[in-house]
Amino acid sequence: MYIERTDSTNTLMKEMIAKGEWQAGEEYLYTGFQTAGRGQSGNGWESEEGKNLLCSILISRQPSAVRSQPFYLNVAVSVAVHEVIRSVLCQQSGLYSVSEAVSIKWPNDIYYGDKKIAGILIENALFGSELKYAVAGIGLNVNQTEWLSNAPNPVSMRQISGEEYHIHELMRTLMDEIHTVLAMESEEVWSYYRAHIYRKDGFWPFVEREVSIAPTTNYSPSLEERDGERLERPIFLAKIENVRTDGELELRDQDGNLRTYHFKQVRYVI
Repeated sequence: MYIERTDSTNTLMKEMIAKGEWQAGEEYLYTGFQTAGRGQSGNGWESEEGKNLLCSILISRQPSAVRSQPFYLNVAVSVAVHEVIRSVLCQQSGLYSVSEAVSIKWPNDIYYGDKKIAGILIENALFGSELKYAVAGIGLNVNQTEWLSNAPNPVSMRQISGEEYHIHELMRTLMDEIHTVLAMESEEVWSYYRAHIYRKDGFWPFVEREVSIAPTTNYSPSLEERDGERLERPIFLAKIENVRTDGELELRDQDGNLRTYHFKQVRYVI
């Protein structure tokens, strides 16, 4: 389903489902412009009208892995979006050298080099403790070449290749890939995800974050505030050891210590 503009495709899809207005058999909703596009944790999403792929995908048939691994949908959708970007850039533009530059930044952003090309926001609808359905919101920078907000590091497919892409064709390609990935064995999907993690090799700078949910395993109040003065948390070097099936990131610091983080408890320094 295509709509010319809306506040947020995720919001609109959920409202239509709740009101019984969502048509049976419809799998996705995409738009040319969002007035209130959302990213993770309420972050905004800049998009020039008609230039990018802004969509929400209804996942009503859950892979069996979701029952034991709630983070699995983030993994599967990330893999599908990554593969679409990588394959389209390579096949349509002949940019085979860019394949290794496209990566999945934990937990579920897609990067080209050190720049963000796509973001994913998955929202679950629960019936009791059971997952009834999920809505996967995806923002993919396609043909935009100028950025007006203070977003720190955006990039588009057109900026990478110099080519202009058809949004409608990309939407169909993405849906085909979503179907493919959701039908794969979970072990294969996890293997792909871990193999394409951003900065997966070597030591890189990270910094812990102050969050209002579940404090980090390495939380130290003395690093946050002393004598009423707010302090910056120190940067540390670590390599990615693993992304666990519950979504936690395992880092091995230079002293050999294993540090484990929930989402938003640590961030890359880019």
